[in-house]
Amino acid sequence: MHIHVITAFPKMFDGFLSESILKRAIEKQSVKIHLHHIRDYATDKHQQIDDYPYGGGPGMILKPDPIFRCIESVFAQYDLPDKVTLLTPSGSRYDQQKAVEMSLRNALVLLCGHYKGIDQRVIDELVDEEISIGDYVITGGELAAMIIIDSVVRLLPGVIGDIDSAVTDSFQTGLLDHPHYTRPETFRGKKVPSVLVSGNHGEIENWRQKKALEITKARRYDLYQKYCENEE
Repeated sequence: MHIHVITAFPKMFDGFLSESILKRAIEKQSVKIHLHHIRDYATDKHQQIDDYPYGGGPGMILKPDPIFRCIESVFAQYDLPDKVTLLTPSGSRYDQQKAVEMSLRNALVLLCGHYKGIDQRVIDELVDEEISIGDYVITGGELAAMIIIDSVVRLLPGVIGDIDSAVTDSFQTGLLDHPHYTRPETFRGKKVPSVLVSGNHGEIENWRQKKALEITKARRYDLYQKYCENEE
């Protein structure tokens, strides 16, 4: 998979891409991450990429011309599907189902919003989908892009050694995850549930399913209801 990130702050990705699963995925060539600096496509001497909004008001708006030039250049250089994803608080809520759907694409083009907003003409002419990672506001779309990259890349074949680890993640089954325990069996007087050391795999799976249901019902009743409806 190729992932293209259109951003005003590419250095924000340095640490993110050089550690843990992302680093290994890049080294194994399971994914290639391309960072495209919007400022490189500004034509004035100050390489300005933002300006005041028409009509007044606080904040600065990302200008259309550098973004158009950047995205058009990316599409001209690479064999990409005609699909651009804008990371914005106004987008549809991101979830695990969306991560799975995006992981099946050959390429992603992620446009990071920043400042107060982005010129609407960019959205009207270039953007195919808008995604939000939650009902809160962060400084820019870079962090949102990192979340999407991480959640998508870990689903790619060969990225995680034990594929069951990804398949059984929270949300993947529609439920939150069950509790996990590791050695030592007794720690500060607290023991691992006996069923987990019983060797009875059927009982272990039943216990895990029961706990996942209990946790989801207590913490995310909306997911619990949806899961129960799908099971009927």
